[in-house]
Amino acid sequence: MPRDRPSSLARFLLVAYVLLVVYATLYPFAGWRDAGGSAFAYLSAAWPRYFTHFDVAANVLAYLPYGALAVLAMHPVARGGVAVSAALISGAALTVLLEGAQSYLPARVASNLDVLCNLAGTLAGALLGVRHADWLFDTGPLQRLRAAWVLPGAQADAGLVLLGLWLLTQLDPTSLLFGAGDLRDLFQHPAGAAYAADVFVTIEAWTAACNLIAVGLAASAILAPGVARRLPLLALLALALAVKTAAFVILRQANGVFDWLTPGALIGLAVGTPLLLAAAGLPRALRLALAALLLMGATVLVNLAPPNPYLVNMLKVWSQGHFLNFNGLTHLLSSAWPFAAIVYLMFLAARGTGARPGKMPP
Repeated sequence: MPRDRPSSLARFLLVAYVLLVVYATLYPFAGWRDAGGSAFAYLSAAWPRYFTHFDVAANVLAYLPYGALAVLAMHPVARGGVAVSAALISGAALTVLLEGAQSYLPARVASNLDVLCNLAGTLAGALLGVRHADWLFDTGPLQRLRAAWVLPGAQADAGLVLLGLWLLTQLDPTSLLFGAGDLRDLFQHPAGAAYAADVFVTIEAWTAACNLIAVGLAASAILAPGVARRLPLLALLALALAVKTAAFVILRQANGVFDWLTPGALIGLAVGTPLLLAAAGLPRALRLALAALLLMGATVLVNLAPPNPYLVNMLKVWSQGHFLNFNGLTHLLSSAWPFAAIVYLMFLAARGTGARPGKMPP
């Protein structure tokens, strides 16, 4: 059945993506200074003398999702040329302002070529969004899958976005498997003590298991009544492991793509998977409470864990060149995600307790 109002999922995704673009563009947010002159002088400057094909492609691709999401967030209220024009105007405002802000960062260079590439990406994404909006929201398999497996409404849409961001955190190759909430870099706190190898394996295993169970239970809370919970939870786990492997493929190419599968990670998977499948049968209120408790416990473990020398050495490689901004982005998401998830779980629990009889999912 055709949709008569904009999708809250598309709007949540658009807001999340804009925040990610802002952070990636202005990372590392250090050394702000006024160099004199207008922040928008770069618009009338000469064409950059030095640029790479990678930079051009990256700037086009970075704004392609923005253009698509901007159009999808307006569908079906705005369609066709109106939606494309609105997406292009908002994309132009976003990239011009962010490039202007880069003028105050010594580590960044504002570029009119970047703006042009961003606009090209926005336009391409907007055209794709207009072309496929009806298929995505009315007749496509993703919409049918969403309607069959996930609760309707904005609350579930917010949960889907949160799960998508969790998958994105798995692209950080420097973190323990499913490990998130490490605040030591943000607060310049020293790393944990140098534990014995068996203690480190134990911490790693508990971190992976607790987060696996917590994320799975959080995901189960937005599944539609009557859905067999274990299949989608196993699919989410498989997708997360595929994303983690993809991060190592990008970093290591053909060598060591499964280096993330450490003894602690294996134990965490072996313990956490059956426990998640068992806990998926608990009442919804218990699942929400258990997920929040496990997230808090796993976050404590992450901040107590000693540094892994192997992962530290990989960070030096991953943070160089074109991946600097991306690494900062994934690391920020990894640090903040558990706290956003706990707030979301508390919100679901509060809404659930106030629901009318028969209206709360089982």
